[in-house]
Amino acid sequence: MSETEIDINRIMEMLPHRYPFLMIDRIKDIVPNVSLVGIKNVTINEPFFQGHFPGHPIMPGVLIIEAMAQAAGCLVFCSNKESEGKLVYFMTVNNAKFRKPVLPGDTLELHVTKLQNRGPVWKFHGEGKVRGEIVAEADFSAMMRDR
Repeated sequence: MSETEIDINRIMEMLPHRYPFLMIDRIKDIVPNVSLVGIKNVTINEPFFQGHFPGHPIMPGVLIIEAMAQAAGCLVFCSNKESEGKLVYFMTVNNAKFRKPVLPGDTLELHVTKLQNRGPVWKFHGEGKVRGEIVAEADFSAMMRDR
């Protein structure tokens, strides 16, 4: 695939997730089989802000990790000719660190880099950034399987 940017319609063709659990709005800076950057526009309208936390809304860390995993799923699809009709399943997460809160109004950039892949198993490093500053990071793996 030679796309340099992917819009929400193509993302929804690649991922099975839908509102309110689709955590990616756009993909850019794609280098197939290497890396990409996903964009999540964080708004106060997100349903999780009702309870996390009233009066002090913060995006839950587990959802930041989920957003990284969804971006990684898009990288798998952009890197693999046999990806049509497949799903990418999240398998593990390691070394997760949360450095600063992500707030409504932030643009969360999800920098995902492939560390390796063997057969259907892919390993990644992800960094969440707001205004160029790392707010979260983790190593994680996923597996491509038939739908």
